[in-house]
Amino acid sequence: MDLESIPGVGEKTARALSELDDPERALRAGDVAAIATAPGITQGRAARIARGAIRVEHDDPGGFLATDRARDVYRNVLALLKSRTVTDYAAQRLETIYPSTRRSRIEEVQAFAGDALEREHDEDVLAALEGVEPLRSPGDIRVRERCLATTDAERYSEAREAIPELSVEIVEDAQGLAELARGYSTVIALDESFAGVTIDGDVQVRPDALETPAEVVPERPLAFFARNRDRLQAAVEVHQAAGLEPACDLDALEDGLSRLDEDGTVAGDDELDRLTTAVDDLDAAVGAAESVANDRLREAIREQDVTIEGSDLLSLVERGAGVDSLLSRELADEYAAAIEAARDHLVDALDLDQGEAEIARRAFSDEPTFPVERDEAVVSRLDEELTATKERRAGRLKRELAADLADQREGARQLVRDALELDVELAIARFAREFECTMPEFVGSETLRISEDSEAPRASEDGEASRASENSEAVGFTIEGGQSPLLDEPLEAIDPVDYEVSGVALLSGVNSGGKTSTLDLVASVVVLAHMGLPVPAERVRLRRFDDLHYHAKTQGTLDAGAFESTVREFADLAQGGEGSLVLVDELESITEPGASAKIIAGILEALSENGATAVFVSHLAGEIREMADYDVTVDGIEAVGLVDGELEVNRSPVKDHLARSTPELIVEKLADEAREPVANGGVPEEEAGPVFYDRLLEKFE
Repeated sequence: MDLESIPGVGEKTARALSELDDPERALRAGDVAAIATAPGITQGRAARIARGAIRVEHDDPGGFLATDRARDVYRNVLALLKSRTVTDYAAQRLETIYPSTRRSRIEEVQAFAGDALEREHDEDVLAALEGVEPLRSPGDIRVRERCLATTDAERYSEAREAIPELSVEIVEDAQGLAELARGYSTVIALDESFAGVTIDGDVQVRPDALETPAEVVPERPLAFFARNRDRLQAAVEVHQAAGLEPACDLDALEDGLSRLDEDGTVAGDDELDRLTTAVDDLDAAVGAAESVANDRLREAIREQDVTIEGSDLLSLVERGAGVDSLLSRELADEYAAAIEAARDHLVDALDLDQGEAEIARRAFSDEPTFPVERDEAVVSRLDEELTATKERRAGRLKRELAADLADQREGARQLVRDALELDVELAIARFAREFECTMPEFVGSETLRISEDSEAPRASEDGEASRASENSEAVGFTIEGGQSPLLDEPLEAIDPVDYEVSGVALLSGVNSGGKTSTLDLVASVVVLAHMGLPVPAERVRLRRFDDLHYHAKTQGTLDAGAFESTVREFADLAQGGEGSLVLVDELESITEPGASAKIIAGILEALSENGATAVFVSHLAGEIREMADYDVTVDGIEAVGLVDGELEVNRSPVKDHLARSTPELIVEKLADEAREPVANGGVPEEEAGPVFYDRLLEKFE
C-alpha cells in the first residue's frame, strides 16, 4: 500500500507510519492503537488515517453522509456502540467502521459483525477487559556494565546502529581489551582475531553478536515484557474468562512474566537476590563491622588494668611506639577477638559464600590499631567481586528468560490485539442484543454497481439476488418491527414500526404521531446497514444507496438566502440523485404554505424521474399530491382517536393513506359528544352543536 495515497497522509506522516513494525497490517486491520504508536500521531488522527486507508483499500469515494442531520444520526448510533465498550481502543476502533457504498467493505464488516453476534460474555470477561490496553514501547534502554569492542572503525559504526543499548569501544590490541575488562563486567569482542587470547575478567569473543542482538542485550526483549506485564496478564485473563483460542502458550507466558520485575530485572532467583543485597548493603555492613570491633575493644580497655614499668614506657617512647604497640603487647587476645567478631559480622550480614568471605575477612587487618578501620582496597575488591558475580548471574538469567520469552513476543502482541478486538465484538453484540437487532439483507442494488466494482450480481441458491437485480428500480427499503435506537425511551416502551418505501413517498400524520421518529428509524437502519452492522428491527431489506440526504425540520421560515441554498441543494439531487436516499422532515416550513406545496411537488417529480428513494414528511400531503403531475404515494401514520385527551396512534405508516390531522380528530370528538344529548332526548338538534361540528368536518373531506 502506498502510504501517501491515503487521504491526509503526506510525506512526513508516511515516514512516521513506516516506522511501525507492520504498517500495512495495522492500516488494513484498522489497528488504531498500533497506528497511534507512530511518532507524532494521536489516537484521534490514527482513527482518521485508518478510515482513509480502508477507503483506499476498497476504492471507496466516501461522502455517504451528505447532510448535517445524516452525520448526526451516524454520530448518535456510533455513540451508542462506543458506550458499550470497555477499552479506549475499542471505542477508537469503532470509529473506523463507517457507512460505505462499497459492497466489498460492507461485506467485510458484515463478516466481522456476524462473528461478533456469536460472542457470549459475562461480567468476568468485562472485568478482565478493564486491564487490557494497547502495548507500549519499552523506550530507550541503556546497559552500562557491558560493552562491545572492535579494532575496526566500520565495524564500530555497524555496532552502534545494531545495538544502541551498549557502549561501543575501539581498541588496538589485547591490552586495550584487558583495560576495558577492568571497567566493565562483561566485554564482548566483535573481532575473531581476539579468539584464544587470555584476559582477566569476563571477555567474550562473539563475531556474530550483531546478528543476534537479543542474546547480547537480553534487556531489549525483556524490557518489552516488563513494561507491558500488567497488560499482558490482563489479556491472559480475558482469554481464560472468554474461552478464546490463544495465540501463544499462556502457561509459558505467565511463567515468564512471573520471573520478571517491572524494571526488567529477573525476579524470583534467591542467589541473585543475595548478591544484589550484598552489593547494596556492603558499605553499611562494613561500617557496622567496624563498630562491632571498636565497641569490643573499648569495653576491653575499660575493664583491663594495664601496668607499664618505667623502663618499658621509656623504651616505647624512644621507639616512637604508640597505642598500637600497647594493644599488641597488653591486649593482643582481646584485639584478635574483636577483629574476628567484625569479620564474622560482615560475612553474616552480607550472607557471603566461602570465596567472598575470604576476601571480606581481609578487610580488617591482624595488625593492632585503634580505632579499627577497614582496608579500603580490600573493600573495593570485594565490591568489584560481588558486582561482577551479580552481573554475570543476572546476565545469564536474563539470557535464559529472554530465550524463553523470545518466541512468545509476536504471540503476546496478538494476544492483546485479540483481547482488544473482543471488546469491539462484544460492543456490537451487546448493542445488537439490547436493541434486538438483526443483520439486514441488501437486494436489488448489484446492477447499480457493476460498472464501478466490475462484479456481476451473485445469485443465491434460489436465485433471489438475480431476480432482485432484475427489479432494482422497485427496491427501496422494507423495515419490519423496527424500533428507533435514537429515542430516549426504554426499548419496551417503543412501539415497533413496519414501513416500506420504493421510489418517492409522502408521509402524513398527526402531530406527535411519530413521523420524525420514523424518519430517524429509517436513517438509523440505513446508516447501520451501510456500516455493515446489525440493525434494530425484526427484518430489513434494502438497496445499497449511494448517499443519504436527511433534512431535519427547519425552525421557522428561512430567509431568502437560506431558501435559495436549500432549493439549489435539491436541484443538485434532481440532477444526480440516482441511487440516493432522501429523507425530509416538513420542508414546507421553508416558505409560505402555498409556495411550499408547489416546490415540494416539483422536487418529488424530479426525484421520482431520477430513480431516487425518498420520504417527505409533510402536513401538506393532500395539496402536494394535487399539484404533482404524477400519482404521488401518500402514506399515513394514523391516529386511532383521542383517549382522555391523548392521541392513540398506530405508529406503523399505512400505505396509500392520507392520515387525518389532529384538528380533524378533535372536531370529530366534539361532534360525537354533542350528539349524545340529542340521542337521549336532550336539546333539539337545530339548537345544538352537531350541525356546526359536522359543517367543520365536511371541510376535511
